[in-house]
Amino acid sequence: MPVLTPPVRAVLLDMDGTLVNSDAVVERCWRRWAERNGLDGDAVMPVVHGRQGHLTMALLLPDRPVEQNLAENRQMLAEETADTEGVVEVPGAARLVASLSGLPHALVTSADEALARVRMAAAGVPLPPLMITAEQVGTSKPDPEGFLKAAARLGIAPAECLVLEDSEAGIAAARAAGMPVLGIGPRAAAHRPDHHVDDLSGVTVTAAGNGGGLVVRLP
Repeated sequence: MPVLTPPVRAVLLDMDGTLVNSDAVVERCWRRWAERNGLDGDAVMPVVHGRQGHLTMALLLPDRPVEQNLAENRQMLAEETADTEGVVEVPGAARLVASLSGLPHALVTSADEALARVRMAAAGVPLPPLMITAEQVGTSKPDPEGFLKAAARLGIAPAECLVLEDSEAGIAAARAAGMPVLGIGPRAAAHRPDHHVDDLSGVTVTAAGNGGGLVVRLP
């Protein structure tokens, strides 16, 4: 069993694809958006994971006004928040987050707070006390702002924060923040995270004792 010992002192958790499998909702909503805009849904899907919706739109339709992307992003968030069919826990997520109670950790997601709360509840995963959501950052992943803000709020150096992520954008954001990455699931494997697991079912995090940080054990 691989063990990641201190200097890990905090765990920063992405949501979609890491704690919550929301692929069914994302697929439905973004394929509808692609059809409305004359785009190939198969080409759109690899771009959407990990980013705020308006940034995805800007990448796919770079000539559109920002205001139009922001308006459609609000519509997309409303659609996604209303749709929880097929939203399930990534195996082991609820147990892992519950075990982090009292230890330094945070949720860092490109979703807004309303969507984060709905999806975490639908999947039965407890909410961390510290959440960095879309409303709290000026720039979406792959920019490191969200992860750096979480580290600052926790009072822990970025290099001592282990990020759990599944997407290319999220892994790039963690690397830009100077944080080691534990990749979760098949999407993450393609982007060479520092460590990788298929899901969270065998991952444990415990206090090292004597203020010595955290011990992370992988299956």
